Amino acid sequence: MLIRQLRVEGLRRFDDARFAPQPGFNLITGDNGSGKTSLLEALHLLAHARSFRGRVRDGLIRQGAPALQVYVEWEDAQGAPRRAGLRHTGNAWQARLDGQDVAQLGALCEALAVVTFEPGSHALVDGSSEVRRRYLDWGMFHVEHGFLPQWRRYARALKQRNSLLRQGGGASLEAWEHELAQAGEAITGLRQAYVAGLQPHLARMLPLLLPAAGSIELGLQPGWKRQELGLADALLLSRERDLALGHTTLGPHRADLRFVLQSLPGRDGLSRGQAKQLALALLLAQAAHLAESRGAWPLLQLDDLGSELDRQHQRRVLALLADTGAQVLVTGTERPAGWPLADLPAALFHVEHGTVSGPLPGAA
Repeated sequence: MLIRQLRVEGLRRFDDARFAPQPGFNLITGDNGSGKTSLLEALHLLAHARSFRGRVRDGLIRQGAPALQVYVEWEDAQGAPRRAGLRHTGNAWQARLDGQDVAQLGALCEALAVVTFEPGSHALVDGSSEVRRRYLDWGMFHVEHGFLPQWRRYARALKQRNSLLRQGGGASLEAWEHELAQAGEAITGLRQAYVAGLQPHLARMLPLLLPAAGSIELGLQPGWKRQELGLADALLLSRERDLALGHTTLGPHRADLRFVLQSLPGRDGLSRGQAKQLALALLLAQAAHLAESRGAWPLLQLDDLGSELDRQHQRRVLALLADTGAQVLVTGTERPAGWPLADLPAALFHVEHGTVSGPLPGAA
């Protein structure tokens, strides 16, 4: 995937900004608060239907603007031109893909593949299980076409069961539990296969990014004791408790990604730096798995790389990505005195006063 043009209106510092990244590496500099991260945020918003810095209505829309608008043009894996646009008021949205209105933001997410490493990415390791479920499901959304229908089926059944539980039950409770169990078992099977597919890619990334960890073993905690009983039986046994609480306490919506590091403690015992390095390994493994499945790398975004990784790890990451041919956006507060790899050219851009300048003469 190759981004050709990005236009951002009414998003944080930007009134109307345009950005034309180049193939390969793109280095975006600017002072803190200048808006360089917002360029990455705009692309992430289109590809994930959410910002990595909070909800749209929580400061993403420029003060005084009625809405934000993001428009992007790109080439897909086959070189075909694509385009997408999103307008969001904070409460309502409109979107178009290749000139056609879309009814669900999932259509944009399916078309655009963007993987972002940013200062909050350590939450993938030391944050809540919701973050890791989102990581798993986004990857599966792109490589397993049978996942989304099952996920929607499960979400609908879960909503209906929870509603009935709050009402004290009902004649249709058993029918919705049957639907929930069927969709939940299907989702869990797909997730387990996806985790197994991630394992070899992560095994290649980890020695470069967190060599002290030794080996790593990924696994899925499905959200109930699946090794003991199926989801239908688990829901039946938990019905009395769920009626008392008014919600469904087990199932794939409570799943988690498990990892065991050979030479380091569990995620709660890692330092913040180690958590960041492991999170980056997980994200790059996901990108590599997607490239293997779809034949092209997603857009990779590395926000404030210089402050997140030391120079040695920067060199390792950039050398790894240089061999992939992926388009990469890297932000920093200034043009480095020496790009971590002297023989690795990068297109230069600068963000100031809500304007993006570049590509600038010379390469980093």
